[in-house]
Amino acid sequence: MTALSEYQRLESPGLWREQPEAQRREVIVSFGDATLVISDDRSARALAHWSLPAVTRRNPGERPALYAPGTEPGEELELTDDTMINAIEKVHTIIESRRPHPGRLRGALLGGSALLVIALMVFWLPGALITHASSVAPSAKRIEIGRAALAELATVTGNACASPAGNKALEKLAGRLHLEAIFVLPEALKGARQLPGRIAVLGRNLIENNDSADVAVGHILAAEPSTPAEDPLLKVLRWAGLRASFRLLTTGNLPQDSLRGYGVDLLSVRPSRPAEDVLLARFEQAGVSATPYAYAVDPSGETVLGLIEADPFKGAPSPHPPLDDADWVALQAICDG
Repeated sequence: MTALSEYQRLESPGLWREQPEAQRREVIVSFGDATLVISDDRSARALAHWSLPAVTRRNPGERPALYAPGTEPGEELELTDDTMINAIEKVHTIIESRRPHPGRLRGALLGGSALLVIALMVFWLPGALITHASSVAPSAKRIEIGRAALAELATVTGNACASPAGNKALEKLAGRLHLEAIFVLPEALKGARQLPGRIAVLGRNLIENNDSADVAVGHILAAEPSTPAEDPLLKVLRWAGLRASFRLLTTGNLPQDSLRGYGVDLLSVRPSRPAEDVLLARFEQAGVSATPYAYAVDPSGETVLGLIEADPFKGAPSPHPPLDDADWVALQAICDG
């Protein structure tokens, strides 16, 4: 569905919490085409995307209005802005009016057609069902699955390294690269991988064996998907299988233990490097030189000559480094504790 045109630029303040026991935080709520975008009121970083049709109100008729992204316990949004509340209610009224009513022939035909489509997808088009499940998953669910994949990966690599100063440095780097989070894994992983929900994981070698964050940033940029087929969630669902994907579509959750063994599979496949023009564009957008990454990949420079010669910063340090010296030193020590 598409949100009403008069609300395309609508924003309002709100109070949001990620979990029932979490402390509420001030956010900015934006009314999008088909979603509510919840962003940090200071950094403007997106914290969650809620599908408008799935948004439910927990206290109809009361103020302040309390909303959730579904019926399961979890995130909660408190709104006092009447315009935003009325916009959400109006969208839900339109959705309700478009639903077929029992007893009508048209409703029966549509229902039968829908069942036929589902049957065809389950029995004849499993690949299409898995692809569809990955394409419709909301941001919050992608992050949830990404963290589940991280937990499975940790059974092979060990738990992610952590320290107060190192964690702050990772948060800054994630913000710079528009990622949900970055984790450093102590063993087994060489290079970087991206998990669902824009969660990146780095091998310890990328931070301990380099003088700056440029090489680590380069590996993160190279791990980003270049095509829909490389979507990290799609890779997870292909591993989990048809039944798990169908369960995600129908219940919103993956079966327990459906990702068992995924960490080993993820580490066994080294991701291919994107085309040079694609990767150079990412370096330019991130404001980072491509040369340190290129020489880290191939010290001779022969196989990465295009990255070196077309480096948007010509090998010079970035005018705005991803991390300052103090943060980089803190990050290099994150696995020492």
